[in-house]
Amino acid sequence: MFDAHLHVWDHARSSYGWLTGAPEILRRDHLIEEARGALMPWGVDRAVLVQADETMAETDYLLDLVAADPLVVGAVVYLPLEDPATVAEQMAASRPGVVGVRNLTHDRPDPDWILGADQRRSLELIEAAGLPLDYVATLPRHRENLLTLAQEQPGLTFVLDHLGTPPAQPDQRDGAWQQWQEQIAALAALPNVVAKVSGIYDAGGPVTPEHMRTVLAAALDAFGADRLLVGSDWPVCTAFGGAEATMRVLLAEVDRLPGDQRYALREGTAARVYGLDA
Repeated sequence: MFDAHLHVWDHARSSYGWLTGAPEILRRDHLIEEARGALMPWGVDRAVLVQADETMAETDYLLDLVAADPLVVGAVVYLPLEDPATVAEQMAASRPGVVGVRNLTHDRPDPDWILGADQRRSLELIEAAGLPLDYVATLPRHRENLLTLAQEQPGLTFVLDHLGTPPAQPDQRDGAWQQWQEQIAALAALPNVVAKVSGIYDAGGPVTPEHMRTVLAAALDAFGADRLLVGSDWPVCTAFGGAEATMRVLLAEVDRLPGDQRYALREGTAARVYGLDA
């Protein structure tokens, strides 16, 4: 299985300032050796690391792991999108192991930050390099902005992390749930947007099978299996019951699907989107 959304962090390599406000279980180091032990029982034999800090030091750390650890086949790294000169320099360097770019857009005070002129220039450079952009959306406004960018830049593949953060309690009568469904349907209408089935939690605890089934059904209806990727979101999942609870529920629902759809979610889509061997 291909884990399309794995984090690691090492405070000796980067600062991870956001962890000061995170659940205590997340504040310590979470290294690749621990990730392997948590995920291999679920059949994970390849993984893409996804940035968890906005420093070039963390980018170097992730690429060191790509070079050193056979589990890690690529990294979605941080680059300063507000600084297109640095992005251009990094694109020209063609650093081995880079399979995508991401910023912590959801942690920025301005939800419209990604629409800035410098950021858009950086996205043009990322497109020219043939890389996708992972995008975190926790607010409706974040999802609106992704729709704008994907419409204006059809040659760039956008990877919507965590399905754009569906509401923690799916309820067809709830306006937030309806809005999320409408927004992912609009995003899925654009062929350059794909989405990760990852980071799906109930409020304060692990996701229930019923919740996961509802969310996955909505995602499949919008995107289809060949535009969905499965990710563990380790170690964030440890704050919501752990890898065992998360992966058991997620994979049980994925494995209800026909074989070609299971393959797409478990391996095929991730390999295609990140330019890796299937």
